[in-house]
Amino acid sequence: MNPINLVQKFSLFQEYWSPRIIGEANGQYLKLAKVQGEFVWHQHQHEDETFLVVQGQLTIRFRDGEVVLNPGELVVVPKGVEHQPYAPEETWVMLIEPKETAHTGDTQSAQTVAIADQHWI
Repeated sequence: MNPINLVQKFSLFQEYWSPRIIGEANGQYLKLAKVQGEFVWHQHQHEDETFLVVQGQLTIRFRDGEVVLNPGELVVVPKGVEHQPYAPEETWVMLIEPKETAHTGDTQSAQTVAIADQHWI
């Protein structure tokens, strides 16, 4: 059991919208992602998804509104709710979600990263 330094982990990659796994607890992955610009509209039919902003600002768009997150803020998107993350500038995000959560749910796009392609760092 060693502490995980988030700043050090974020320094290990540059790609946007490509989560990296940093831990596992009770069937959940803790992932880090750098994001910028728009992500694809998608939903997760069977899993909730938690977004925690470490640095920057993240907007989670919903069909009926949006939530703006600043550093130290989080939101849990309930299963089955369609959403689209958006970051006007580079933003660092921690995701907490079940291990089987598909990156873009049932939606396939150029931004989709297969579960098998999400790497531990």
